[in-house]
Amino acid sequence: MDSLRELFKIGNGPSSSHTMGPERSAKKFKVDNPDACSYRVELYGSLAATGKGHLTDWIIIETLKPKKTEILWKSEVSYEYHANGMKFFALDSDGNILKEWLVFSVGGGTIMEDGQARQGGSDVYPLGKMTEIMEWCSKNRKELWEYVEEMEGSSIWPFLEKIWEAMESCIKTGINKTGVLPGTLKYPRKAQSFYRKARRDNSRNGFIGKIFAYTLAVSEENGGGGRVVTAPTCGASGVIPGLLYALKEEYNLSEDEVLKGLAIAGLIGNIIKENATISGAEGGCQAEVGAACSMAAGMSTFLLGGSLKQIEYSAEIALEHHLGLTCDPVGGYVQIPCIERNAAAAVRALDAANYSLYTDGQHAVSFDQVVLTMKETGRDLKCEYKETSLGGLAKFNFDAEC
Repeated sequence: MDSLRELFKIGNGPSSSHTMGPERSAKKFKVDNPDACSYRVELYGSLAATGKGHLTDWIIIETLKPKKTEILWKSEVSYEYHANGMKFFALDSDGNILKEWLVFSVGGGTIMEDGQARQGGSDVYPLGKMTEIMEWCSKNRKELWEYVEEMEGSSIWPFLEKIWEAMESCIKTGINKTGVLPGTLKYPRKAQSFYRKARRDNSRNGFIGKIFAYTLAVSEENGGGGRVVTAPTCGASGVIPGLLYALKEEYNLSEDEVLKGLAIAGLIGNIIKENATISGAEGGCQAEVGAACSMAAGMSTFLLGGSLKQIEYSAEIALEHHLGLTCDPVGGYVQIPCIERNAAAAVRALDAANYSLYTDGQHAVSFDQVVLTMKETGRDLKCEYKETSLGGLAKFNFDAEC
């Protein structure tokens, strides 16, 4: 499995697949072709279907400036390797092709070329299944965060510190904004009003309200193209920071505990990425918000004192109960149902953690089994339910009353 540095990335929303991946691709192609007079970029499959609402064309054009770039939308073209394909063309002054490059945005901002190994391409983590990692931890009397440190080295902690700083910054920025998000939906920001209600409520409802508020703050920033952390994607970026920020406040968590929790969340996300997918275009929203909920559940269980088995159980619960979740962004924007879905998943992650803590950690379906099932379910989903805006809620027209 790859390093957590390839899972948690800081960048601008609204989509790691549709914004961050294309941006990284455009930067590379620009460096490799400095003598081009202009560029042409063809967008394929899901990348073309929802690219407008996800700002794909905008980010590519901005990245390739000052030279002119023509964007061609070809949603009818799809490659077996991945639904998010794009081809860059470097052109001379007469419009002749100097060089072309086919590349894929495979989820979480990661870009790959056709035929490149999607799994097992890195030896940072020699063990790629939760069962194997749990056996290692039991044998060596270590916790999951210690396995991360063992594989990544001590340099992982300064990296996770920067990730947490970015998450906190996003919450603080988002919680102080009002108005509507960009786009035709005119979706209103709600994080600030949620927070005002929650902070005067000292009951359990107030705590839940803060989870909602902090998660909304991040998801609204993402929906507006703000700076977020892929956790594991931009579309699911609100779940982990929203819940973790609320837990830190509620239980006065130390910075050390927060970073250990992030390490465990990252490890869980890495296992999902390695053995299934974190791409909405490939697996539906179960691969994005479902994965984020699973990561957050395991993280929360650790922070609330859970055992190794309870951590695994809560991660399994959270992902299991997102199986089949569709990715149907209305209008191609990462707003409806994405923003609200992040808030709901953050609380569901805490519920999964609390449920597992009431058990001894023994259960029938393993985390590895549900990850494999998620992968198979993603394959079975019709393309209309995988980030194409052709099915589900995306079929309906909504007015601005949100």
